[in-house]
Amino acid sequence: MTIGRIAFLGSGETSLAGGRIFEMLARLIPDPLRVAILETPAGFELNASLVAGRVGDFLKTRLQNYKPTIDLIPARKKGTEFSPDNPEILQPLLQANFIFMGPGSPSYTARQLQGTLAWDIIRARHRQGATLVFASAATISVGQSILPVYEIYKVGEDVHVKDGLNFFSDFGMQVSFIPHWNSAEGGVDLDTSRCFVGMERFDQWRALTPPESIIVGLDEHSGIIMDFEKQICDVHGVSSVTVAKQNGMEIYPAGAKFPLSELGEPTLPESLKDGIRSEVWAMLEKFNVSEEERPSAEVVALLEQRKQARASKNFAESDRLRDVISALGWTVKDTKDGQQLEKR
Repeated sequence: MTIGRIAFLGSGETSLAGGRIFEMLARLIPDPLRVAILETPAGFELNASLVAGRVGDFLKTRLQNYKPTIDLIPARKKGTEFSPDNPEILQPLLQANFIFMGPGSPSYTARQLQGTLAWDIIRARHRQGATLVFASAATISVGQSILPVYEIYKVGEDVHVKDGLNFFSDFGMQVSFIPHWNSAEGGVDLDTSRCFVGMERFDQWRALTPPESIIVGLDEHSGIIMDFEKQICDVHGVSSVTVAKQNGMEIYPAGAKFPLSELGEPTLPESLKDGIRSEVWAMLEKFNVSEEERPSAEVVALLEQRKQARASKNFAESDRLRDVISALGWTVKDTKDGQQLEKR
C-alpha cells in the first residue's frame, strides 16, 4: 500500500505561496500529471463551475511545465444529475493522481460527500498513491469536527460542532483543521482570527469537540504537506502552522518539519480495501485494465514518427521505430487503412 501525500492550505490556493506548494507536489508525482478538481464545496453556488475553473486555470498556467491534464468534477449535489454518486461524472477521479478541493462551505461539503461514491474513490486513490490537496472550506470539512463558519459568522447561529468527513479516522487519528487561523481581515475593530469566528467563539467551539482530538491551525498563505511514507509534516508558505492539544499548543514556522505522530499515532488499514465499498475497487480495477489496453502517449508519439518516416520513405528509421514500439509492448501492423497497434 503506497499512501499518497496530503497537503492543507490555510488560504491563497491561487496565490504565490499556494502555487509553490502545488509545484512542489507536482514535481513528486510521476508523469503523466492528472489533476481532478471537485466542484462539491461550492456546489450550492450558481457559479460552482467558475469557482473550480479559476483554480483549474491557475494550475494550468502554474504547472505548465508538467503538462497536466485537468478535469473539473461537477459532483455538486446529491439526488441530481451532478450527484457525487453519479459514476459517469466521476470517471476522471479513477485516474487522477492529484485531487483538489477548495472554496465553498465546510458543512455543505461534508453533507454532500459523506458516504458517497466520490468520497470513497478519493479515499481509495489516496491509498493507491494519489496526492490530495485541500484548501479553504475543504480543509475544514475533511477533519473530525467541523467549525460551521457561515452558520456562526454570517447567520448568527449559536456556536456548535458538526461532524466532518473524518478522513484521518482511516488511520486511527482524530484531527480537525482550521484555515485562516491568523486572519486579520476585521482589522482592529473585529477579531476574525480562527477562520473569521474570532478567538472567543473558537474557544467555545473547541470546548464542544472531543478533548482528545487535535486541532491544526493553518495561517493565511501557509500550508502543510503530510508524507505518510516518511512520517513527516513539512510547513510551507509565509507564516506558520499551529498544533493544539489538550496540554497546550506548538507553533511550527514555515520551513519547519515535525513528526506525523504529533497529529496522533497513524496506523495503516489492515488491508488496502478496508472500509471502502467493493464497488469502488471493482471500478478502479476495470479502469486500470482498460488503461493497460490503451497505448501510452509515448507509443502514440512514436507511431506518428513512424508514419512520417514511411511517408518520406525512410524505411530504416521506420523499422527502428517499430522495434522501439515493440519493446514497449505493442505490435505495429501496416494495413491498407494505415498503421494499427495491437497489445502484445
